[in-house]
Amino acid sequence: MKVRRRGVTALIGPSGCGKSTLLRCFNRMNDLIDTTKITGDVTFDSENIYAPATDVVLLRKRIGMVFQKPNPFQKSVYENVAYGPRVHGIKERKELDRIVEKSLKDAALWEEVRDRLDSSALGLSGGQQQRLCIARTLAVGPEVILMDEPCSALDPIATAKIENLIENLKQDYTVIIVTHNMQQAARVSDDTGFMYLGKLVEFGQTKQIFEHPEEDLTENYITGRFG
Repeated sequence: MKVRRRGVTALIGPSGCGKSTLLRCFNRMNDLIDTTKITGDVTFDSENIYAPATDVVLLRKRIGMVFQKPNPFQKSVYENVAYGPRVHGIKERKELDRIVEKSLKDAALWEEVRDRLDSSALGLSGGQQQRLCIARTLAVGPEVILMDEPCSALDPIATAKIENLIENLKQDYTVIIVTHNMQQAARVSDDTGFMYLGKLVEFGQTKQIFEHPEEDLTENYITGRFG
C-alpha cells in the first residue's frame, strides 16, 4: 500500500479486521503493547521506521495521531496546544502564541475559542474538543496525521465540520483515516483500502473501490451483504 502525499487515505472494513492496528503501525504506537510482535517494513521518506536506529520520539512528531474519543488534557485551551511545542523545547511566549493561533486556525477552531484560551478545554463541546486535539497534533509540525475514527463520538453537525477540516488539511498534510462509515470514506478520501481479517484485500482510488471493486469480498462489503 502506497499512501499518497498530501491526500486522504481511508481504511475501511468490519470491526476487528485490523484497521486501527495497522494505523498504529505507522507511528509505532503498537510498540507500547508488551505482547506485540512486528514483522515487515513501513517506509517513510524511503527509510524503514522500524529500523533499530529510528528515533521514535521524532517519528511521532512527524506522524501525529488523533484518537477516536476526544482526549484533551485537563488544562486550558491554550496549554493544550502549547504543550507539544514546549516539550520540544520552544519556551518563548511570542512563538508559542503564534503556534497556538496558527494551529487553532488550521483546525477551524480559532474563532470559537479566541476569547476563552485560558478556560478549561473540558468545557468545550465534543466536536470542539476533537478539533482541539487536531490543533494539538498540528502544533508540533507533523507531516502525516493519523485519525482513528475521529467522528464516531460526534453528532452530524460536528462530523460535517471535521470532514470539512480534513478536506482543508490535505492541502498541507498527508491524512490517513480509519472509519466504519463508508459514506464518510467516499466523501473525504482520495484512496481507500478495504481490510478483512487482518489482511488488506484491496487498495486503490476511492472512486474505483466504491464503483468498480476488483475483489468480490470488497463488493460484498460495500453493498452491505456482510459487515
